[in-house]
Amino acid sequence: MNAIITVIGQDRVGIIAAVCVRLADLNINVLDISQTIIKGNFTMVMYVDIERASVEFADIKNSLEQLGEEMNLSVKIQREEIFEAMYTI
Repeated sequence: MNAIITVIGQDRVGIIAAVCVRLADLNINVLDISQTIIKGNFTMVMYVDIERASVEFADIKNSLEQLGEEMNLSVKIQREEIFEAMYTI
């Protein structure tokens, strides 16, 4: 099963590293990543494989939200099928 992670916030050193370390700790593989900085605002979208995650989806969500709070970022995850359903016309 795959999922989409979005990260938004003020740019600073270490955002990508912190998110990737958290995902590695949860045994989540990053399949694709896109990030950009616009006028100091960092945005990142990650496509990840959560099939072999060491915890349930709700725990992944909570862990990423906690990381976001610690770093003053918005970090959200959605299952791929939900993401696709929301953006399919």
